Amino acid sequence: MAIGINTLGLYQQGSSVLHRVSAWAKLIGLVVLGAASIWLQSRWWLVLAVLGLVVVGYLVAGFPVGLMFKQLRPMIWLLVFIAVMNWWSFDWQRGIAVPGMIATLVAAAGLVTLTTPMSALIDVVVRAVGPLRRFGVDPERVGLTLMLGIRCVPVVAGLASEVREAQIARTATHSFRAFAVPLLVRALRDADAIGDALVARGFDD
Repeated sequence: MAIGINTLGLYQQGSSVLHRVSAWAKLIGLVVLGAASIWLQSRWWLVLAVLGLVVVGYLVAGFPVGLMFKQLRPMIWLLVFIAVMNWWSFDWQRGIAVPGMIATLVAAAGLVTLTTPMSALIDVVVRAVGPLRRFGVDPERVGLTLMLGIRCVPVVAGLASEVREAQIARTATHSFRAFAVPLLVRALRDADAIGDALVARGFDD
């Protein structure tokens, strides 16, 4: 299987055990992990253990560990900021556990999208939301929202990289505010452009 360094949301065809696990099982696993994160983030050693399991998952799927770190790299400054704030506000254990849990969830989500076709993930979500149609929920719209959310992760990561490079080139500062404000403005501008494109193609508002 040819392996390349990819961003979140790009499926890599393969025949590993994780590739063969159903999309339902993977999404349920993500939901369970997300729910458990509230309990795990107060136990730094368990967070590191779960992160280690995610690393093993990448290896089992036939991906290099560097692929996981490539997906986390755009978040590094945010994770550092969260670590410092939690360390300063609480203690060093929380300073490790909270950013570690966020990194674990992102890496696990990346592993799911790398081993599962996007169409399979969207189909699962649409079927799961189907019973809510009687309450006015549009399952197809929910599926579209999920697809756009996943596909926008690499876009936002690219914007973060561009903003950071421009920040270093102009001021050589490491100010989080100088990084976050232009990133937010550019992300909102792109979101407006996507919304206008969807409206123009008949997807309502």
